[in-house]
Amino acid sequence: MPGGWEGSNRKSRLPRGWARIRAEILARDVTCVLCGIRPSTHCDHIVAKADKNGPSDLQGVCGPCHDQKSSREGNAAQHANPKPGRARPPEAHPGLR
Repeated sequence: MPGGWEGSNRKSRLPRGWARIRAEILARDVTCVLCGIRPSTHCDHIVAKADKNGPSDLQGVCGPCHDQKSSREGNAAQHANPKPGRARPPEAHPGLR
């Protein structure tokens, strides 16, 4: 299921007191820092997968902006590290064998 915790170890990598940290960030950033329009409902790590959890490493964002940011980061990571063996090897032209 996309967007869930299935297949992810992210939850286990969150620090002790994550609920308190999250609440502090959402109280600090009441409005989404990315669009400046909608209320913040997600506590976002500014640098993906860096596991930095200080106040300067987190930001409050709305759901749609969080989804877009996470999608961009995931796509960028996938293109930076393509899976091996996905491309077919070139084949000789049948008339030139």
